[in-house]
This record gives sequence, C-alpha cells and structure tokens, in this order.
Amino acid sequence: MDKKRLKKPFKWDEYSDQPAQLKDRSFKNKMRKTEFFSFLKTALISLLVFPISIIAMPYIRRKHVASKSFFSMGVDYQRESEESLKLLDEIEVERVLVRLKLWELDTLPQLKEFLEKNKKRKVILKILQDREHVEDLDLLEKDLRAIFTSLDGFVDIYEIGSTINRAKWGFFSVDEYNRFYKVAYDLKQKEFKDIVLIGSGVIDFEFHFTAHTLFNFFNYKYDGVASLLYVDRRGAPENTQLGFALSDKIAWLSTMVWLSPKSKHALHITETNWPISNTAPYAPTSEFECVSEELYADYMLRYHLLAFASQQVNSLSWHQLIAAGYGLVDNREGLRKREAFEVYKFMFKNLKNAQFLRLDIKRGYYIFQCLVDNKLLQIHWSLKDMTLKNEDYFKVYSMSGKNIKDKTLSIGSSPLYIYINDSV
Repeated sequence: MDKKRLKKPFKWDEYSDQPAQLKDRSFKNKMRKTEFFSFLKTALISLLVFPISIIAMPYIRRKHVASKSFFSMGVDYQRESEESLKLLDEIEVERVLVRLKLWELDTLPQLKEFLEKNKKRKVILKILQDREHVEDLDLLEKDLRAIFTSLDGFVDIYEIGSTINRAKWGFFSVDEYNRFYKVAYDLKQKEFKDIVLIGSGVIDFEFHFTAHTLFNFFNYKYDGVASLLYVDRRGAPENTQLGFALSDKIAWLSTMVWLSPKSKHALHITETNWPISNTAPYAPTSEFECVSEELYADYMLRYHLLAFASQQVNSLSWHQLIAAGYGLVDNREGLRKREAFEVYKFMFKNLKNAQFLRLDIKRGYYIFQCLVDNKLLQIHWSLKDMTLKNEDYFKVYSMSGKNIKDKTLSIGSSPLYIYINDSV
C-alpha cells in the first residue's frame, strides 16, 4: 500500500476532503453485483423495520443530554494544527472530532501529539476506511490494534468507518461494513474492553442502510450510533424531505436506535455542514446546493438548536473548523474567520450550561427555551419575516453576540437570543 494514497481506482480529493467520484462504472457495477444479496437484505429489513419504528416514534424516551459535551467541533490535525488549537481555545468548545485515514497510519505520531495538546477536551476519533482494509480484515485488525494501543487514554469515542452508503468511500454493501465493524468489536471484546465504539456511519436521509446496520445477525454491538445527517440538499434545516424535517429525521433515527438490540441508546451526529457559494473546487457539492456565508451561519445555528431540542442527540460535530468550502474559517488566503465562527462561539458561550425546557413552533415561528444560570433564555427565529416588540424586560443579542436595543425586533432567518428579566 502506498503511503498517503488510496489504492486505485479510488482517489482522495484534497480540495473537498473526501474521495473523488468513482469513474470506473464497470468496476462499480461488478462490485455491486457481487453484493446483490446484501442489497436484498437491506430492502427486506427496511420493509420490516420502517413501519414499526415510525409507529413507535411518539413513544420514544427522552433523555438528558449534557450540553457541554453535545457541542463538538471537527478539526483536521494535519491542517494548521497550532492555529487550530488557538481557535478551539477561543471557542472554548470541550469536545472535538478528528479523522484518521487508515491509509495514512504513518501520521499516527502526529495525531497523538495533537491529541496530547487536546487533553482537556473529549475526543471522537473517526477512523476512515479504504478498500484495502475493507477487503483485508487481517490488515484491518492489525492496524486497529496499533491505533487503540497508541491512542489509549487520549480518545473518548472511536467511530469505526464512515459514509458507508457511498461506493467512493470503499464499501459496496452494508454486509461489507458489518464485517468491517465486527473486527473492531472483536478486538474490543478480547483486548480493549474499556474503549467506546460507535458505528453505522450512514450519510444523509438513507435510513434503509441504517436499518440494516442496526438489525442483522452479526455478533456485535454498538456503544452508540453515528450518523452523518446532512440536510444541505434541502436548503434550510426545517425544510422537509418525503415529509420529514430535520427534527423528524432525528426522532425516527433515534427510535430505530432505541428499538435495536445492537446498540445502547446513544446517537452521535458526527458530520454536518452546508457548502458555501463561490468556493469551488473546495465545496463538496455543486454550486446548486451552496449557500451564502450569511445563510450558512443561520442554518448552522438553527440545526444545532433543533438537534439539541430533540434531547435525543448525545453529540453534534460540526464539519469542520478550518475548510475553504464549508468550514468556520476560510484558509485560502491566510485564515479568515467567517461570521459563522462568531455565531458558533456565542452559541457555545450561552448554551454550554443550558438546561433545555421546550421548543415552541407555530406557523413557522420557532421559540427555543432554556435555563442558563437560572435565567430564562429564549431564542427566536422565523421562516417568514416577522416583528416583535422589544420589551423592557428583554435583553436581546444577535446570533453573533451584538446587543440589540431597537424598539421593534426583526425576527427572521437569523435567530435572536432574548434573555428575560435579567442581563447576560
């Protein structure tokens, strides 16, 4: 295996931080044909699980989600690592997600050094697969053992595999992933009993793949389920897909986790973002799905509020801190903090010790309510432009932290923080 290179026909796109599209159609068709029975199982399992889980959605148990560990920031240990540490300190976020490529294990010492500098933070390590490790499970076992041994004490949660329902990432069926994950699970059972493993790793609203990872006859268990729940192709997080908005997708996914005999009731959204306009070739999608930096900040905050309000998501990792096409910081010409950086920073400052109370929704008007140091905080936004009188007992802030004293408040796409009866 060539170091720092994916084995052909797979190729890594350094601009968008993901594998390039597989252009060899004959190869893809051949591989998919060999996994026909896995696809059939995926379909049959979905037909059974979907109706049951949808019926069970109203009965799902709520849990207490610790606000400090809910917020997580994706960070690349190979990209401006020292500056990344400074930015993380500025945000004060207490959980990070770091990705390690199995074909770049020569960088393990560099990763360990970075994690040593992040000792005060909880760490999710996402282990990215390549086709060679999917096919050679003995190699996978050897390299996972090296990772678990080297990073003992530095990693809070290991996410095994990622984006399993996209062929360019190396898996051609759920059964291939199931065999892959079982290697990690068996290692945990035999040699590393204290590590925490999460898996599934399905991207987007393709829960038929998720169902197959949660309901099967493989002898393994998850300590929690990882999901890459992007909604960017639908625009705003409140927009629906087949009748499901973000909140509904989370509720359905959490219900399947709750029903599954294979997983503890823990759900981690380990990637989400929106691609930003005029950043090609760094944007991971076409320009059609991209949004302005202003909308990027709006949607990012609203996604976090909706996910936190669900009280079903244990952690939400923003992908990621520094990235030209979709990050909080643009690194094309030096390091430029986007507005979303200040939005994230202010969000964490206000919500890191929040006790969630309720989310009220009426005709596209949203009010997120929580207690912060025994003060009532409401966060308002609306899908249609509205106005609200700024009462004497309000203290109002923009989503980036600017104090607003206007007599009439404009409520729209950008959420406003309103503290009631007290100051921040």
